[in-house]
Amino acid sequence: MPSLEVIQQLQEKIQSQREQIIRFMREICAIPSMESNIEDVGKRIAAEMNTLHFDEVRFDKMGNIMGRIGTGEKVIVFDSHIDTVGIGDPHEWKWDPFEGKVEDGVLYARGACDEKGSTPGMVYGLAAARDLGLLEGWTAWYFGNMEEWCDGIAPNTFVEVDPKIRPDFVVIGEPTKMNVYRGHKGRIELKVTAKGVSAHAASNHVGINAIYLLLPVIAGIRDLEPQLGDDPFLGNGKITVSDMVVKTPSINAVPDEAVIYIDRRMTFGETQEGAIAQVEALIPDESKDRVKVEALFYDVPSYTGFVFPVDKYFPAWAIPEEHALVQAGLETRRLIGLDDASAGKWAFSTNGIYWAGKAGIPSIGFGPGDEVTAHTVHDSVRLDDVVKAAEFYALVASLIK
Repeated sequence: MPSLEVIQQLQEKIQSQREQIIRFMREICAIPSMESNIEDVGKRIAAEMNTLHFDEVRFDKMGNIMGRIGTGEKVIVFDSHIDTVGIGDPHEWKWDPFEGKVEDGVLYARGACDEKGSTPGMVYGLAAARDLGLLEGWTAWYFGNMEEWCDGIAPNTFVEVDPKIRPDFVVIGEPTKMNVYRGHKGRIELKVTAKGVSAHAASNHVGINAIYLLLPVIAGIRDLEPQLGDDPFLGNGKITVSDMVVKTPSINAVPDEAVIYIDRRMTFGETQEGAIAQVEALIPDESKDRVKVEALFYDVPSYTGFVFPVDKYFPAWAIPEEHALVQAGLETRRLIGLDDASAGKWAFSTNGIYWAGKAGIPSIGFGPGDEVTAHTVHDSVRLDDVVKAAEFYALVASLIK
């Protein structure tokens, strides 16, 4: 347990670096990193880690940026995805989404909440932890990665491809309102394809409209949630039609193909096979030869050309509140002066689906920001929290028992 004197020294050190941390935060938000194109923002983060004298700074094969401090036997990874969604309709923004604005101590910018807000604290926190002797016996990694288009693919490559290291613990920087989170629902992405028969719209009776074939499925999905699983901690399963694509020879023709995409959030007790079967059961018997359900697959090359094929199935996960990592997180919050609170959960999905859900590596979440602003034109984070988070990231490893 670090002494109160060391904790005070840590807090003073972080506060003395406040201006640098905030400047760093604004500069990485100002660099667009949409559609997993994180090279430029990764270079800016690498420069900061080199300035702070990390032991190793480099890009991995996929194009994620990594920084290491220490060579201890115990390994902890601080995971921050640095890609963002797009800005959508630029006219919806009342300020430049990259330059952002600061109002009442809050930075509004694309990626401020989801999830560039954790990176400055992780980078400065790890450097401060090293300087104060809080990483004795540890190897600590900052891992700035791409996540928005396929949860968990970057940590999968971390463990299995480059650097081929399986950490003992992971701290995920997705927004948690400065609380400790210990799990979230899983999900599976599905595609339902209907094959019809094209015809001229004037003779539609000789065709089979692919859109109409999907109507019973869409209605069934709309009404399905009361039948989905439930869990006391993670809550109930969710399902929604998230996109639709239609192929037709012209707007004067009966479409011969229609596809819907489904986002299915899965709680404990639900399986990918069961989720697929639930949707298949919504297809009328007379349409089963024309309507098919399949799980999506991700094999899109990263900006480096690296490909890691993976099913778009992301399991639910949670670690017990009494787990040593959760307790270390809660104790860290207390020691840095945050209010007592029990460990919570995310509503959305994170890289935890691989770290904890697939690989079984104990993981918690802690980050500034409120996930309700993620992916919106109000994407934002309190700058006080961006700075304060550095204290948490610096201290947490030393409290794991």
